[in-house]
Amino acid sequence: MDLRLKDRAVVVTGGASGIGAACADAFRKEGARVAIVDRAPGSDRHADITDEDQVRAALDGIAADLGGIDVVVCCAGISGPVGTLAPDVSVADWDAVMAVNVKGAFLTVKHAVPHLRGAADAAVVLLASDSSMLASEGMAPYCASKGALLMLGKALATDLTPHGIRVNCVCPSVVDTPMSRTDMGRADGFSGVGYPVQTSSEVARLVLFLASPASRPVNGTHLLSDFAMSAKSAFPMD
Repeated sequence: MDLRLKDRAVVVTGGASGIGAACADAFRKEGARVAIVDRAPGSDRHADITDEDQVRAALDGIAADLGGIDVVVCCAGISGPVGTLAPDVSVADWDAVMAVNVKGAFLTVKHAVPHLRGAADAAVVLLASDSSMLASEGMAPYCASKGALLMLGKALATDLTPHGIRVNCVCPSVVDTPMSRTDMGRADGFSGVGYPVQTSSEVARLVLFLASPASRPVNGTHLLSDFAMSAKSAFPMD
């Protein structure tokens, strides 16, 4: 399938590692021109996505460098205190997760819109999670933030469709990334675990499809990538 991404100007937040890096690499292989926004050294634009002034400056600078912005992929995210039950979560930890995962995506799209309005087939993809819909013990801030991100995507699609900008979410289950290995105590990877795990590259392919003109009718929704784990009923069979 020709995704028609050649020469498209693409912004990827959180593109220095994990899913973001896989997305940036996949877009480049399709011939897109990619700019990474991240706090990590070596990013095309160094920015804290929770800081509005930094986000605005980064996106304006990228638009000037690339001659506009066609696609925005919001991959920047943190997990917060995994394994801490909700009553024990500090307000500081709660605020940090919500600031990066939700506020950061909001600010990125907000300040990309003036540039996306001038693009043909403009698209935004938000990296949500199966935790947008299903809760896991000890992950209240993360689950709440991803649930908010899913609804933010719907709200943005509602507001931005008249401007020719599509917004969709990708919602993967466990992905083999440095962050998930740390969170789940799997320093050596996920070989032999009793549940399915996907790669960052597999998630990136889904992002590329939703970001491409090939998915033009798809807007304001999400793609759940979880090996049918959520489709199975909890009804006891014994």
